Amino acid sequence: MGVYGVIAHAVAVRTQEISIRMALGARPADVVGQVLRRGARLTIIGLVLGLAASLVNLRVIGAFLFDVRPDDPWIASSAAALLASAPLQASYLPARRASRLDPVAALRD
Repeated sequence: MGVYGVIAHAVAVRTQEISIRMALGARPADVVGQVLRRGARLTIIGLVLGLAASLVNLRVIGAFLFDVRPDDPWIASSAAALLASAPLQASYLPARRASRLDPVAALRD
C-alpha cells in the first residue's frame, strides 16, 4: 500500500507534466514506462537497504531459520524477487491511469 500511495500521489502531482508530454507526442507506453521506472527505483532502493540490514543481522536471522542457512544466495535471491514483485505490481495501476489521461482535459484544470 505504501508504494502504491507514493506512486499514485506522484502521478497526481505530475498530471499536468504528463499531459504536456502526451500532447507533445508521448505514447501511452512511454508514460507507463516512466512511472514504472520510478517505482522500480524505489523498489531497488528498498531491496538494497533490506539486504544491507539482513547482512548486518545475519546471526539474529539465522536463529529463526530451520534447515536453511541465512547466507544462502538462492534463498536471498528468491526472497528479493518475491519482495520486488509486489511494489512493481502496485506501480502498474497508477502508471496505467497516467497513460489514459486526456491531455486537453488535464491542461484545462
